[in-house]
Amino acid sequence: MSVIDLATFEELKQMSGTEFINELIDTFLEDAPKLIEEIKSALNANNADSFRRAAHSLKSNASTFGASQLSALAKELEMLGKENRLAETGDRLRALEEAYVSARNELEGLRS
Repeated sequence: MSVIDLATFEELKQMSGTEFINELIDTFLEDAPKLIEEIKSALNANNADSFRRAAHSLKSNASTFGASQLSALAKELEMLGKENRLAETGDRLRALEEAYVSARNELEGLRS
């Protein structure tokens, strides 16, 4: 089963063009791990605002490509940060990292 919504991806590809979609993928694959690290650091520092901002950025970026599972998990984390409920993160961060790896692998295969 695809972790990337191919209709969303193809729409983005049509709007941006083949060459630019590869740049977008590369940027996402470079930025997403940094955002995940920001989320982890903010969690360790108990900084709900930084946690929320990083999760929000990851949510939006993942949504752009149709990585809906990754986007949904980032949204859950964003809400926890917004409500200053970082103690309730639980296994969501591990699930987020796993969803990112799946999205990364599929996006790498979608490069033109």
